[in-house]
This record gives sequence, structure tokens and C-alpha cells, in this order.
Amino acid sequence: MATEVQVRKEEAQELEGVERTRTRRVFIPKVDIYETGEAVILLADMPGVNEDSVDITLEKNILTIKGFVNREGEEGYGLAYNEYTVGDYERTFALSDEVDRNQIEAAMKDGVLKLTLPKAEMAKTRKIPVKAAS
Repeated sequence: MATEVQVRKEEAQELEGVERTRTRRVFIPKVDIYETGEAVILLADMPGVNEDSVDITLEKNILTIKGFVNREGEEGYGLAYNEYTVGDYERTFALSDEVDRNQIEAAMKDGVLKLTLPKAEMAKTRKIPVKAAS
């Protein structure tokens, strides 16, 4: 028996006192977070966004990612029906002191943003050798 799965985009809430400069919907991108001994890897799904339309900022311990979608229609055609809602993306994360803020890297491929957040030296897993007692 097949199970029907519906995935919905979650719309971001307007923050009080914050004005947006674009009059379009803003969605919260779905994110997968992986951890290795050396880094935390964050994968954010932002379809329609490319490397030129991503803005990543780090202020104090708040990492904010924003992705802007520019919908391009087919020339000579008008949209008759739409099941996919287009909008921008925005999400914020609070970083701990375990992240080396100066070494963060970002890459965008096929609508997926990959952020590599290297662990600070003090937070990295390290092996402690055991010596024989005399």
C-alpha cells in the first residue's frame, strides 16, 4: 500500500519591527545538519536560488541565510496554473562558541546551499594517548 507524502513549504513569520524590502512571500528552507569530528555541515534546500542570489551574514553568534528567487517565465507564455509557490528563503541559526567563525565556507549547487562550519580547535574531538604507568 503506497503512502501519500505531502511536503509543504513553511512560510516565515513577520518579525515585529522588521520591514522587508521585497513584497513577496518568504519561506523557511528545510535544512539537514550533519556533524563530523572536524565540522558541522548544514544543507539548506532553496530551489530556484543560485550562488549570486544568496546572502549569508554572521553577526555576533547569529548566522542568517537569505536566498532570493527571481522567477523567469517562458517568453510569450502566461502562467495558467501554478502548484509551486515562488518566494524567497530566510533562516537564522544561533552558533555556539564551538564553531570557528573565521573558517566558515559556503557553496551552492542545484538549489542546495552547503555551509561548512569548522569546529574551533578546543571543540574538535581528539584522541588522548594512554601511557603505561611505571
